[in-house]
Amino acid sequence: MRILITNDDGINAKGLEILKAIALGISPDVWTVAPETNQSGTSHSMTLHTPLRCRTLDERTHAVAGTPTDSVIMAVRHILKDQPPDLVLSGVNHGSNLAEDITYSGTVAAAMEGALLGIRSIALSLMIGFEDGERRAIWDTPLAHAPGLIKKILEEKWDPNTLINVNFPDAPPDQVRGIAIASQGIRDQALLNIDSREDPWGTPYFWFGFERRLSTLVPGTDLAAIAENKISVTPLNLDLTDRSAAKTLASRLG
Repeated sequence: MRILITNDDGINAKGLEILKAIALGISPDVWTVAPETNQSGTSHSMTLHTPLRCRTLDERTHAVAGTPTDSVIMAVRHILKDQPPDLVLSGVNHGSNLAEDITYSGTVAAAMEGALLGIRSIALSLMIGFEDGERRAIWDTPLAHAPGLIKKILEEKWDPNTLINVNFPDAPPDQVRGIAIASQGIRDQALLNIDSREDPWGTPYFWFGFERRLSTLVPGTDLAAIAENKISVTPLNLDLTDRSAAKTLASRLG
């Protein structure tokens, strides 16, 4: 099995190193094509108006000066065009991709692009906690649980339009309380702050800042699963059609 690994945190991210170890536990044929720099929040964007550069680190490792989507396309259509990957693994993201995060996430978008190209694809993310006021990432958790989980997922047949979004809880491996097949949750609305500043020349610039609030946990959702220290597994479909709304509109407009 040929595995392509990528991410949105960049070629030097710790999570990509962890993902490579996970992938090598499944197959020896692992290739890395990932963004040169951090591309968090770029979602499913592509580089269309500037040249796309690709730097070779070694035969099986390449850094793309673009987005996660660019990286997957570059891998499948150029670097590995003679023998495309059988599986795309994206992550392990430094931070969860739950609820509305999915729509912003470059990690999920890389898996989405893999699915669009006809390749089974899985996005993996790790919930980040805090200890003594510092952010912490328990990388041992995906290292311990991801290989077996991925092998089990691969045993099942997938709809070609499906990708899998996996989130690991902020808990040591022995405190993970199982796996939950969960729907995409919806957080209570986060507060978005826009911080206006000026550079040394007096030109204004802006920073977006999100204030996360505790959300109402709905049983069966990815948010609830992570809160229960479970691994959240959410199948996503490329077809975003709201069929109920389509029926309503058809009756009103038809």
